[in-house]
Amino acid sequence: MRIRHGTKVHHHSKPISKIHFIFIFLLLIFTPRVDSSWWYIGALGARVICDNIPGLVNKQRQLCQRHPDLMQSIGEGAKEWIKECQHQFRNHRWNCSTLDRDHTVFGRVMLRSSREAAFVYAISSAGVVYAITRACSQGELKICNCDGQKRGQASDDRGNFDWGGCSDNINYGIKFAKAFVDARERMVKDARALMNLHNNRCGRMAVKRFMKLECKCHGVSGSCSLRTCWLAMADFRRTGDYLRKKYNTAIEVTMNQDGTGFMVADKDFKGSTKNELVYVENSPDYCLTDRPAGSLGTAGRVCNKSSRGTDGCEVMCCGRGYDTMRVKRVTKCECKFKWCCAVECQDCEDLVDVHTCKPHKRPDWLDIT
Repeated sequence: MRIRHGTKVHHHSKPISKIHFIFIFLLLIFTPRVDSSWWYIGALGARVICDNIPGLVNKQRQLCQRHPDLMQSIGEGAKEWIKECQHQFRNHRWNCSTLDRDHTVFGRVMLRSSREAAFVYAISSAGVVYAITRACSQGELKICNCDGQKRGQASDDRGNFDWGGCSDNINYGIKFAKAFVDARERMVKDARALMNLHNNRCGRMAVKRFMKLECKCHGVSGSCSLRTCWLAMADFRRTGDYLRKKYNTAIEVTMNQDGTGFMVADKDFKGSTKNELVYVENSPDYCLTDRPAGSLGTAGRVCNKSSRGTDGCEVMCCGRGYDTMRVKRVTKCECKFKWCCAVECQDCEDLVDVHTCKPHKRPDWLDIT
């Protein structure tokens, strides 16, 4: 934080006038506020105490008090989906950066009803489904376990099989995620709440989309004359990849006149928005630090000099240019397998060029005093 010098402090101030009071009152009402979010549970770790979690609405707090073990799973899951978000956007101007010890987690960038907000709401909802479903299957929760509906016989394109093992209870994960994550949005009837509810649902369905059948063969010499199968969730990375593609094709929408749904902004659009991410406002370019918009800018970000994609220096640095620094890099090399059973490697050093975006240059007239 920068301290401004030269500001005079008056110890004998005049009483606040009525006009000043009204001005301050209006400022408090109309200044945008970033609400705390249940996302902050991920920062609490094992210290999840329902009454101390900022940003929970009454229904979320009641669910938290009723199911504290589920909150632990949601907290662990939050770390996972935030990490996946940062992986998906690691080469973009907005890189899903979080703010330390900030109850909003992502800061003011989530105030705008943008593509980025659409993605965060979708992947956070998916993260809750994934975390709870996994915890059910691993026996970590008292209220749920494996999917009890998967019993008896069934068939696929390879023939008949018996349900066995532990099928992931995805339906319970979706049910609880819907009740917990959607609770805040269901208290409001505006375009942003509708947008969040839609994207939350897309996130939940994305996890279910990648359920896969896993089987174990039985029979003489592995003949697979009998199979035992169960349904399992795919790695969360597949959900992240899927939602990242949906981010690229997200659809701009506007609220309809009766406030119950969306209209696609593009009148020529002929498809369905059911499984697509939607947004209401265009994104900032994220080139410069813009605190009201929540943009951290790209000054100092590492870029790829030879790339023409979003990670390239021209795009990442927004045409401001980049600095190059030669640094020493240590890597493992000349690795050899040693019987039995280890791999021994040498440490090799080489010099590499690292390119970082230049800061924004202040106009000369701003430096004139």
